[in-house]
Amino acid sequence: MKPLGALAIVLSVALSGCGLAYFAPAVNEGISPDAKVRVEPITAESVLLANRAAYVPRALPAAFSQVAGSRGLRGAGAPPPAAFEPESRPAALETRLPPAADPGPYRIGVGDVVMLATPSGSSSVEQLSGLLAAQNARQGYTVQDDGSISIPNVGRVALAGLTIEDAEAVLFQKLLQSQLDPSFSLEITEFNSKKVSVGGAVKTPVVVPVTLAPLYLDEALAAAGGVSAPDLDYASVRLYRDGTLYQIPLSKLYARAGMRRIRLLPGDSVFVDTEYDLDQAAAYFQEQITLSRLRQEARTAALNELRTEVELRRASLNERRENFQARLELGAERREHVYLTGEVKSQGRWPLPYEQTASLADALYDAAGGVPADTGNMREIYVLRGSPDPREFEAVTAWHLDAGNVSNLILATRFELRPDDIIFVAQQPVTRWANVIRQITPSLITTTIAAAKD
Repeated sequence: MKPLGALAIVLSVALSGCGLAYFAPAVNEGISPDAKVRVEPITAESVLLANRAAYVPRALPAAFSQVAGSRGLRGAGAPPPAAFEPESRPAALETRLPPAADPGPYRIGVGDVVMLATPSGSSSVEQLSGLLAAQNARQGYTVQDDGSISIPNVGRVALAGLTIEDAEAVLFQKLLQSQLDPSFSLEITEFNSKKVSVGGAVKTPVVVPVTLAPLYLDEALAAAGGVSAPDLDYASVRLYRDGTLYQIPLSKLYARAGMRRIRLLPGDSVFVDTEYDLDQAAAYFQEQITLSRLRQEARTAALNELRTEVELRRASLNERRENFQARLELGAERREHVYLTGEVKSQGRWPLPYEQTASLADALYDAAGGVPADTGNMREIYVLRGSPDPREFEAVTAWHLDAGNVSNLILATRFELRPDDIIFVAQQPVTRWANVIRQITPSLITTTIAAAKD
């Protein structure tokens, strides 16, 4: 009977000391020598009150919101005024005809739109309706700045400078290399690369595209609405081509059919003029071309300057962003944190995000990894927030969330955190008792064995 009596004494002593064997943290409301704790339940109304606490999230450095955009192109300056000399009325206008020219077959240029038609009918209905099948298989491609078109499953094909026959041969080889059916037809649907400008004393100045069909002088004038010069005797059609100015008096143009059928070439400029001096007109054309070239060169230089400036600005922004990231990793940048403790999967501090607020739910399920179902007490979730007033540093408000009713978790998504908040999740009662038993069990076994030996 002696061992059993000793075991009873040991159990009695051990159980009476349970309060000393394990201490579970808890939120105790009231006034103590070190703190004044006020517990406030988290409700729809108290969330609004808690969120009124003044707080502006830290902003990222300006380098993260800036872009390496342009400030605009620098101007090329105002062009010099055109030269002008008073003219005397001549007895007759000089006739200077351009030499006969044959530019040969049309060559595809940048900006032209080519239409590629391939067979697409596979069913009997599509084969019977050949027109519909052909329409469904037609695809237009614009010749881009590098002289190429981009065809799906084939890639880029250079067509600029080729005749239609040469372009068909190139496309045929490309389709074979891509293991595609080389049956197709090619045509030009929009002529945008080769043009003739018509201006001066015409009804409507116009730019006439050069197409597969030859373009003649009378057709270009008709496209501009015809001549509208008040004095046809001293009006002339001037043609500027390759740095040379040609002149046809209107009186001769309409009297001789051969002059109306002068073939125009891409890049020609036709101007119906009422001025008399051909040399002065030639100088004017040359001056305009020089000014146009000057503007183009100035624009090219400005674009190069802008490109360099943007690259330097982008490199500077990237360097500042990388420096900030490095300082952040080394802990050199000041951050705002909240702290997680108690029955959470991951205790520690969690940095608040930049430029936006974080909620209690963010911290619980992002930083803490959630509340363990076997140890955490969902009815006892607290956010401890100290008073910002230096005279009340011991004052603490414990915002209490009872998530035993899961619908209350919606309040956690609306409760905004503030720097230095402490999130605490209490233990379940059964967990607290299990910890007590776990701590006293080794002592019970050791004491029991010793008592049995006696």
